[in-house]
Amino acid sequence: MVARTSEKNEGEIAARQAAFAILSHAAPDELKRLWEEAGLPSQAHLLRGPEIGLVTLRGRIGGGGAPFNFGEATVTRATVRLSDGSVGHSYALGRDKEKAKLAAIADALWQDPTRRAEVEVKILEPLRAAAAAAEKKRRAETAASKVDFFTMVRGED
Repeated sequence: MVARTSEKNEGEIAARQAAFAILSHAAPDELKRLWEEAGLPSQAHLLRGPEIGLVTLRGRIGGGGAPFNFGEATVTRATVRLSDGSVGHSYALGRDKEKAKLAAIADALWQDPTRRAEVEVKILEPLRAAAAAAEKKRRAETAASKVDFFTMVRGED
């Protein structure tokens, strides 16, 4: 018999994944600034790292061809345990160890239902807003360079 997670657990897993994603994509300086402003604890017992390593990037020709090794990317990961026993993880492209540690602490704090709202309001919402603003700017810059091509018919052939 296969055990299935409840919808509540699936929703919580999806929410944690979204939080994890926004933390991993955050600009290091922005995350550090928000962390200082929030006054959240930055002390935790390091279980792993922060450590820097490489991951292999895989690609496909045309999105559907045979997979091939495209190259490698530097990634930093960290795992921390807070004083209450919560464990948090983080993975982020690049070599910023402090960002990885703060993201792991944020993940651990987010898992505590009593601290989740604080992390959401003070850290994740501003990061989501900054990401949305950057995406809007990128789309505007792309739209400004759009060229509309059209064909004129010249007479009857």
